[in-house]
Amino acid sequence: MVPLSWYLILAALLFSIGLFGVLARRNIIAILLGVELMLNAVNINLVSFWRYSDVFSMGGQVFSIIVFAVAAAEVSVGLALVISVYRRRNTVIADEVDMLKW
Repeated sequence: MVPLSWYLILAALLFSIGLFGVLARRNIIAILLGVELMLNAVNINLVSFWRYSDVFSMGGQVFSIIVFAVAAAEVSVGLALVISVYRRRNTVIADEVDMLKW
């Protein structure tokens, strides 16, 4: 049986990679991919804590499914916004998108 700490280390590494992708990238699509990596790290944590808990409840799996649903909604809305910005500005660089500024 794999110890819980290995799952937590994997989730921490995945979250760190996603955070680096969000903070270091300029491309909006790469930023969305970084957010998805961070949400997948959260799912690994939820399922691993559920698996190693002594209580036989389905809380970890239910929360994981909710996170998957939120991630799917985030991707669909995010890509729709990226397509709209690209049609208007012909760029997907986050620094050049300043449509909300006066």
